[in-house]
Amino acid sequence: MQNTDALDQAGQKRKNYILSITIIGILFFIFGFVTWLNATLIPFLQTACELTSFESYLVTFAFYISYFVMALPSSLVLKKTGFKNGMALGLLIMAVGALVFIPAANTRTYTWFLLGLFVQGTGLAILQTASNPYVTILGPIESAAKRISIMGVANKFAGILSPIILGSIVLTGIDKIESDLESITDTVARAGLLDELASRVILPYIVMAVVLVIMAVAVKYSALPEIEEEEDDHASMETENKSIFSYPYFWIGVTTLFFYLGAEVIAVDTLINYGKSLGFGIDEAKFFSSFTLVAMIVGYFFGIIAIPKYISQQKALKYFALLGVLFTFVAVVSKGYTSVLFVAALGFANSIMWPAIWPLSIDGLGRHIKLGSAFLIMAIAGGATIPLLYGYLAGLPSVGSTLAYSILIPCYLIIFYFATWGYKVGSWKKTA
Repeated sequence: MQNTDALDQAGQKRKNYILSITIIGILFFIFGFVTWLNATLIPFLQTACELTSFESYLVTFAFYISYFVMALPSSLVLKKTGFKNGMALGLLIMAVGALVFIPAANTRTYTWFLLGLFVQGTGLAILQTASNPYVTILGPIESAAKRISIMGVANKFAGILSPIILGSIVLTGIDKIESDLESITDTVARAGLLDELASRVILPYIVMAVVLVIMAVAVKYSALPEIEEEEDDHASMETENKSIFSYPYFWIGVTTLFFYLGAEVIAVDTLINYGKSLGFGIDEAKFFSSFTLVAMIVGYFFGIIAIPKYISQQKALKYFALLGVLFTFVAVVSKGYTSVLFVAALGFANSIMWPAIWPLSIDGLGRHIKLGSAFLIMAIAGGATIPLLYGYLAGLPSVGSTLAYSILIPCYLIIFYFATWGYKVGSWKKTA
């Protein structure tokens, strides 16, 4: 009888685990779909709102800076609501952000588009703050990178689909529209053409809002269990009288994640515009960002198969950082399609970085894990600032869009430092 009860409990525990992972996987799919729409929105809004290259990259700034602004408030929200209710709230906030695109498109006002992106990022900050610890804590810390890699496949598969789907709706025929705009001198006719172009985003974002509301209700009433903060005897003793500022390796991890996010966003969100700058038509260039995400999925499968069975997450991070330096160098010194493909290949180098940096950074934080997760989410602001710097450099005649990618080299060298030495600075678990 005891054996039967034990088997029933084990079976129920496994069912709960599979349910939790499935729900989190769906949420990661939503993260990817919404996040990687920016690659399409940058060239679309540059035309529809008549922006400079630098101004167009305010799309990434508005979206990712919300993580910095809202991460700590998100931690407070999760303490009040719990993880499950907090994730439902995050989905509803994202739906509101999607609906802001309606007045933005109707008035063709760039600041309204940026506000909608900021609101969506706010909802994602709550979701990310809750979901990443879920994936880390649901199993052994040594295999956390493997589980996050599985989530990454869902995230990046959605990312492959989102620019293709939105691009087919909003970017179709945009080369002709840009050509027509050059020849139209009548102000009213020009405004009418641009208004028609801007209105293309209304229906997709209404559909997105509806889906997000449905998901919020589903998460709210799901059987997803609450996750408590990580505690073990040693960790409890170690963290009892310590603040989160007493963990140097964690803060090095936060800094590393900042530079990694900048590199990841540049490798995806700049590629369509980069292709246009090299003379590719938009009908071809609109698929370039999906190349990066395909490369990331290949890297995620490597992580799923190899970590930790054949290689530790720390060593994988070190070697992939060196790949990032190599691929960046080739992209900068080469031309045309070769350069585009090596920027896209950065997706493979980037694939293991979030899955490895996150668990290496929070390992051993004990009762500080929720606060630590919030600070790591704040580091996503790297995706706001570093691509903006790329946009500025790409617009300079003395630099240009190809050489501007060289700013990625120091980003990958910082990641290499964390993977080699930084991850164990000041940690009682990692001194060996």
